[in-house]
Amino acid sequence: MIKRIKHSLEYLLDKSSREKTSQAEETLLNDFAFSEYQNSKWDESVLGNPEDASQNIYDEIQLRIGKKKNFNPYLKYMAAASILFLLGLGFFLRPNVLNQKQITFNTSSIPKSIQLSDGSKIYLAANSSFQYPEKFDGDQRTVSLLKGNAFFEVAKDKQHPFIIHSGEIQTRVVGTSFHIQLSKLNCKVIVVTGKVNVSGKGQSVDLVPNQEALFESQKLTKQMADKAFLVNWYNEDVMLDQTTLKQVITILQYKYGVSFQYNNEHVLATPLTVFIKKDATLENVLEQINYITNLKFKVYGEIVKVD
Repeated sequence: MIKRIKHSLEYLLDKSSREKTSQAEETLLNDFAFSEYQNSKWDESVLGNPEDASQNIYDEIQLRIGKKKNFNPYLKYMAAASILFLLGLGFFLRPNVLNQKQITFNTSSIPKSIQLSDGSKIYLAANSSFQYPEKFDGDQRTVSLLKGNAFFEVAKDKQHPFIIHSGEIQTRVVGTSFHIQLSKLNCKVIVVTGKVNVSGKGQSVDLVPNQEALFESQKLTKQMADKAFLVNWYNEDVMLDQTTLKQVITILQYKYGVSFQYNNEHVLATPLTVFIKKDATLENVLEQINYITNLKFKVYGEIVKVD
């Protein structure tokens, strides 16, 4: 019975988020949410003031969607009531989950790596931000890439899928290795080993090694990946033999979290061979490129200018 109720609620909420519900279904959702909110018992010692909590949830949702849509006035009650409803059924909030510590891991000018409680390893690019629980608990292992780029080596556990939220997409795996590259304009997932599912905005694609998913302009597409990206360049030495400056720049952008500016796009076709050590600084790599190409790369914070 609980599974049936949970499934129906998730189904209607998903339809509502995609604006696919009928007026009758919206009314049903609104009535249910408001009824649950009014009838539920709220433990202020754990959850805080109910009005403040529901308003905070509502404000966060509005912030995330940029207030681009008009929401039903009961939205804040739907959010708070959903928490209480699932708490009452005993499969959403447990005491140990309520107090579960979330850790935010940030990098500055150099990539760094961390190992999670399940044995998974995350290699984070420079100028990136990653959030994860101190200890995984529940049916899923859920983390978030908040900013930048990362390479994931996920410990295999078929009973507990590993889920990464990055921008507007969700990546779901059991045990595999892959890149996620998140920027203000798009998000890309590149699979090195195993199978990966990527979903967002009602769209879903399955990926195998050498494939990538690109989420851009609210559209999710699948394509073949560039072979140069099928390695963990955060933790491995990389040899780029007889490649172009454009490809080298792309990897440097992902590894060091910088952007490049150049006046002449023709320089991107410059051929070169570059060896990038796993622990090399950006400045060391640029010195090597300067020597090979006779170009001048200068670093200004998170921007590299090419003369």
